[in-house]
Amino acid sequence: MSNFTEKRKNRRYPSIAKVRIPKVFTGEALLRDISITGCRIECTMHVDILENSEHSVTIFPEDSAEIDSFELIAECKWIHTGSDSCNIGFFVKKSPGKRDFERYVDYLSWRCNT
Repeated sequence: MSNFTEKRKNRRYPSIAKVRIPKVFTGEALLRDISITGCRIECTMHVDILENSEHSVTIFPEDSAEIDSFELIAECKWIHTGSDSCNIGFFVKKSPGKRDFERYVDYLSWRCNT
């Protein structure tokens, strides 16, 4: 996975936001990293999701970001299942809450550079 990470056009920023994808799993998962073009979500449960499937992903930024929750329409690009977690990589196709999405990525960029 490190080779793929090094080839990305946009830097991904670490995150601790919560995520909901109602049609994939109940409850919440953790947003591990995000950029304008993609994100990685970590779940502690088995997830039944197909590669190249499109999903509505709701992100709830951490309180310190002072940004409202927002939605992404994202396509599953890869799934890595471990013994105690599942990581899912998504390509962001669009964001109905584009303003909050961009503000959140800007906030994470700022936080990584301070």
